[in-house]
Amino acid sequence: MAAVSCIGLLVGVLLKNNIPSHVGFIPDGNRRWAGKHGLPKEAGYVYGINPGLLLFDLCKESGIQEVSIYGFTQDNNKRPSIQQQAFRNACVTYALEIARRGAALLVVGDETSTQFPRELQEFRHRQGAGMKVNLLVNYGWEWDLAGLKNGCLRSGQVSRMDLIVRWGGGRRLSGFLPVQSVYADFYVRDEYWPDFNPQHFDHALAWFKTQDKTLGG
Repeated sequence: MAAVSCIGLLVGVLLKNNIPSHVGFIPDGNRRWAGKHGLPKEAGYVYGINPGLLLFDLCKESGIQEVSIYGFTQDNNKRPSIQQQAFRNACVTYALEIARRGAALLVVGDETSTQFPRELQEFRHRQGAGMKVNLLVNYGWEWDLAGLKNGCLRSGQVSRMDLIVRWGGGRRLSGFLPVQSVYADFYVRDEYWPDFNPQHFDHALAWFKTQDKTLGG
């Protein structure tokens, strides 16, 4: 009971300070960034890894309790095979590194498909005890909701999000955790993801503080 009380107190402090407890990230624009720099489209994904690691550290420092990150979707597997291999490799590299840095990592996606990296199989059950990180790999919103036939979402271990930040200028969720996104504030950056700057994160948090959080009440 004492542990539950402490968790409740921490969440209360976070809300009082207008710091979101759970933030979702859609790191879009890797291919467009590559084209802008005269590189083949598949080259853009590797340039998104270091920005992701920096963002992971910033979230920990800010006291955020949980983050969800769009890796790649089932629909993304329609892209050319060289691009598929590139974004799978980027997801594996990123996942293993944040696990090494102490993330409580859960990989959410259809692990029964050959598109799911076997290196991430162990993370289909959350591993670690640090900040919760939910990495969506070979994820599909229909795949997720289909779990309701058996009583629960396939992303059932992921909590409701308070804030979603998207890079690349898109004003859409693109199927990103539709149930957990239901009351999330949505902040968009026009910069492509590999051009991530810590100020983007600071501005998102500052913007979040100005938003109405009555959740319909």
